Amino acid sequence: MATLLKLFSPPPFTKTCQLFHSSTSHSTFSETKQIYSRKERHSRLQSSKYGNFLDLQPESKLESLDFDLPLWDPSDRSLTDVIVIGTGPAGLRLAERVSSYGIQVCCIDPSPLSSWPNNYGVWVDEFESLKLDHCLDKTWCMASVCVNDNKTKYLDRPYGRVSRKKLKTELMERCILNGVKFHKAKVWDIEHQEFESSVGFDDGNKIRASLVVDASGFGSTFIEYDKPRNPGYQIAHGILAEVDSHPFDLDKMVLMDWRDSHLGNEPYLRASNSKFPTFLYAMPFDSNLIFLEETSLVSRPLLSYMEVKKRMAARLRHLGIRVKRIIEDEKCVIPMGGPLPKIPQSVMAIGGNSGVVHPSTGYMVARTMSLASELADAIAVGLGSTRMIRGKPLYHRVWNGLWPIERRCLREFYSFGMETLLKFDLNGTRNFFDAFFDLNPYYWHGFLSSRLTFGELALLSCSLFGHASAPSKVDIVTKCPVPLVKMMGNLALEAI
Repeated sequence: MATLLKLFSPPPFTKTCQLFHSSTSHSTFSETKQIYSRKERHSRLQSSKYGNFLDLQPESKLESLDFDLPLWDPSDRSLTDVIVIGTGPAGLRLAERVSSYGIQVCCIDPSPLSSWPNNYGVWVDEFESLKLDHCLDKTWCMASVCVNDNKTKYLDRPYGRVSRKKLKTELMERCILNGVKFHKAKVWDIEHQEFESSVGFDDGNKIRASLVVDASGFGSTFIEYDKPRNPGYQIAHGILAEVDSHPFDLDKMVLMDWRDSHLGNEPYLRASNSKFPTFLYAMPFDSNLIFLEETSLVSRPLLSYMEVKKRMAARLRHLGIRVKRIIEDEKCVIPMGGPLPKIPQSVMAIGGNSGVVHPSTGYMVARTMSLASELADAIAVGLGSTRMIRGKPLYHRVWNGLWPIERRCLREFYSFGMETLLKFDLNGTRNFFDAFFDLNPYYWHGFLSSRLTFGELALLSCSLFGHASAPSKVDIVTKCPVPLVKMMGNLALEAI
């Protein structure tokens, strides 16, 4: 599910393989030969055990977009209205919406035309509401959830994969049409004065602006927190692969496959999966092309990336899926939940570093697109008004535009959901989603899309408990109290 979900400004993906060698200057040639012989045998055993796809390298390279970007002129010393750091989905969407009000915007990115490296999956109705459904390159009429080997649920809600090229092209064209400027550089530091900020870059240039918005993702160092950060983590390994065949229906995407029968001959992996479960997420494009992703919904601490890959290899082998070649691969790590950034502060945030990731699911792309419009409205009221709001009053307005008290309280409920999921083992997780997808579609649609009111979330909780099996009710009763007390305490603090 990590790719459903993902940020919105693109998280930092890594595609590296590290090999550590140990040697001694006193080793003879014969000893060295024996060492490498053992390594080669071990490598062959690992390859045979976990499947050949672990040895394959992605064949395609992401191509940059072809645009004649309007660049910021370094000789221009005038004050810019808004600087947006990052040209991921969050940054470009915000730049496009803010600039539509006639506000001056400059986007900063070392490589603004680079293709986004991660795949994004969304519910079709979410992108339709944003009038961006033409940026989907593939849709499935239904989604499926494999609870276990004996039970599969079919969700009557169309699902789609975002065309990264179409969406970035669309947002870029809108930005250029609205007069957005771009600067190819890395932000080095940000200095704040009473009514403006100065952003310095690694190329020695500086730009002054009334407001700086950081949309550079989870790794940002410019956003401040006044509470210890204790997120859960979603981690996934995904591949777009050509395969001999696969067992999935072409008209359905697999939202979650919680089966663990593929680990029958892997006692260590099975024991670990029982405690910290992972599921398969799959988008079948045709009988020989499929996107596959093994995902840990949420864990604390972070589950080992190699553990996720090994589970995926065991699953594909059990399903009879032989990977012929890997077209693309991706590693995804998404921090979820934890405290919100300090509100307000001198730098605004949108995307992965702003707290908008759904704490219970990791969903973010569609939500970020929607919230960017609301944040743009708040910015326009300040910078576009005749009062010319600047400094601290502007920071208060924009931060509270993104995180009004009602939305902060709703986030506490979603964080409560995440903290509860962290306490479930595989059976508890299966029982939870068995009951969750039995709810009235209005509730599970709204929960996954972050559009329920607090009262509706309370009704969802009661309905969920009513639909739960006896073991699941025991799980909920025994494992929910601590997260519930924590949520109530945080809600009380928000109300003060």
